[in-house]
Amino acid sequence: MTTRESKSTARPGLVEMLRAVSRVRGDSDAVIRGNVRRTYAELVDRSDALAGYLLSRGLGSSGVSCNVNDCETDQTRVALYLHNGVEHVEALYGAMAARLAPFNVNYRYTAMEIGEIFADADPGAVFYHSAFAGTLAEVLPTLSHAPVLIQVPDGSGKPLLEGAVWYEQAIHSAGEPDLPRPSGDDLVLVYTGGTTGRPKGVMWRNHDLWIAACGGADYPADVTAAQMGRLADEVPGPKFLASAPFMHGAGLWFLMRVLAQGGTVVIPDAVTRFDEAQVCALIERERISCVLLVAEAFANPMARHLAENKYDLDCVTFVGLGGGITTRQTKSALMAAMPNAELVDSAGSSETGGILRATAQPGDVAESGTFALSPRACVISADRSRFAEAGSGEHGWLGARGPLPVGYLHDPAKTATTFIEVAGERIALTGDRAMLLDGGGLRLLGRDSVTINSGGEKIFAEEVERAVRRHPRVRDVIVVGRPHPRWGEQVVAVVVLDAPVAHSELVEAMSDQIARYKRPKIFIEVGAIPRSPAGKPDYRWAKSFVENLVEV
Repeated sequence: MTTRESKSTARPGLVEMLRAVSRVRGDSDAVIRGNVRRTYAELVDRSDALAGYLLSRGLGSSGVSCNVNDCETDQTRVALYLHNGVEHVEALYGAMAARLAPFNVNYRYTAMEIGEIFADADPGAVFYHSAFAGTLAEVLPTLSHAPVLIQVPDGSGKPLLEGAVWYEQAIHSAGEPDLPRPSGDDLVLVYTGGTTGRPKGVMWRNHDLWIAACGGADYPADVTAAQMGRLADEVPGPKFLASAPFMHGAGLWFLMRVLAQGGTVVIPDAVTRFDEAQVCALIERERISCVLLVAEAFANPMARHLAENKYDLDCVTFVGLGGGITTRQTKSALMAAMPNAELVDSAGSSETGGILRATAQPGDVAESGTFALSPRACVISADRSRFAEAGSGEHGWLGARGPLPVGYLHDPAKTATTFIEVAGERIALTGDRAMLLDGGGLRLLGRDSVTINSGGEKIFAEEVERAVRRHPRVRDVIVVGRPHPRWGEQVVAVVVLDAPVAHSELVEAMSDQIARYKRPKIFIEVGAIPRSPAGKPDYRWAKSFVENLVEV
């Protein structure tokens, strides 16, 4: 297989960086899952083979870049309807190597929801695990044209869909195509969903994505792919536990960050749920140094398991937390079990990448909800007209400076409301409310879409959840408002408890954390709270559950 060599450029693409790393670390492990281990050389060869197959099926792009706020692109889109796995990594880089725009698909979605995404993205090809063949078969007749189908076997026993090819057949049938030269301006799409409303395709130029979300900001602005390769050879990247789904931003971005640095991505065998026992054993066996956990949903069960079981986890030097609230108690338990680990709490969105960080060194006390202000982070006034001032107490909007996405695919109206101009500068809004503190810190209040309006006061659900979790018997919680004839809405907490506890005791535990009017008036105990594979709580479920269960 031949590939046109890329000229040295100050805007290298992610594929160029992977190839540069492979030239110096070709025999080193890039991706591991179970008994499958791919070296960098193997990863590049197999990804390029997939690129060749996609090109042989008539997919391609003229490579014309789109401009800021331009919501259209000629780059053919490629759907990654996959669990975490080696194939997900190869398909991601294969699509980019063919200069096609890969995009994530939430495998928990129904056929109707996936149909909405595919109607918007109009994929030219779909990589999918066999387990999803039935759902995909429902979607295909609704599409305007038939995409190229590449099916990945997964032990489910599902037969090959009509017109599809098996994954390995695609790899071994490409021949020796002449692959195009990739560009840092080629697109990667990140589809949002859940609490942010109807799924939207965030259009990232992949070099901008690397800087904003994948660690590129840690290097000189003019660094080339060849230089990244030499740096990876001198100081290889971490051995990274990929427990978060690649179908969501944080998991995807860490994957690309580690591979650009010459590290190793280790994927747990369990991909449909977080298995804390398997994860702890895997960290110990593979001597993993970098762990990414999705807030309390992953960190809490892991901390509880570590409190009851002994592992040697002194190999861990970095624990990343994101995607929601992680309590002080859970952080402290993790740091006790991983004594050499720096703990970094981060926040951001699909439209910004990570823009907030709160770091605790070994031996520190890790707080929750307060972050250091990074160079890209800012707070915009409530009316979106100016930058908020530190110490003003204003509940503004969390925003990010560039580099930023181009916009949302096919959605100029939503692009105009998310990507705004403030004092002549293009800013992306995350949808979160935040407050600047004296001394340069920032207090993250929570998503505006899940705020509760009670008696004229705005109450941030995530702030209340953080306070409820202060009680040691609270395993999980989600807070919503329900209609009330006098106050408009009343705060209700749906909780999972380890053992019975009086509701008055739960309220008392948060008395020094939040004002009285913010405290839940009702607690409802359940066995489990529905969450996405990335650990995000289902607020729509909670709202419906509470309104149908509780009498006004």
